Amino acid sequence: MRKVGAAGLLSVAGVASGLVLGSVSAVAPAHASDFGVELNGTYRVMSDGEWARTNEVLIDQETVIETWTVSTDCVSPIECTGTVVSDRGWTGTARLEDFWYVDHDIPNWIPCPDGTFAPGHQKFILWGINPANLERQTKNMTFFGGRNSTKGPSGACGVNKPVVIEMPVRMEKIS
Repeated sequence: MRKVGAAGLLSVAGVASGLVLGSVSAVAPAHASDFGVELNGTYRVMSDGEWARTNEVLIDQETVIETWTVSTDCVSPIECTGTVVSDRGWTGTARLEDFWYVDHDIPNWIPCPDGTFAPGHQKFILWGINPANLERQTKNMTFFGGRNSTKGPSGACGVNKPVVIEMPVRMEKIS
């Protein structure tokens, strides 16, 4: 039987620890970040047309229910960006700045009297809430409240006033 001295034991231990550390660091995380604020998955989003407003006046609008597939990455707990794909045929950007913002453009949004159309820009502003007590949450969110604001440009259709429609939004994670 061969004897191993202290120096030999240290070199064997060093090789073994290198193998263990190498195997641990080779495992990649599922997402690039894990701050507890990311929005990743499928969400059901309802814009409530019953409470729609334009120029602070209630107007009757269609309630819209859509499904979003959301993919985001965060570089810190307060800085995130990503993409939202809606089952209604649009793709938008998502970003976190105190609230979650989802933006996209809508071609041909405003019908003009002359038969042409003007574009609109839709922005969702979302914040996490606890459905049990309606308090704001900032991490591990599955239920959201917010606003859906769609705005047309000033001067569209020959009118020097932007068209703005706002309505409340509810969003819930479904997978």
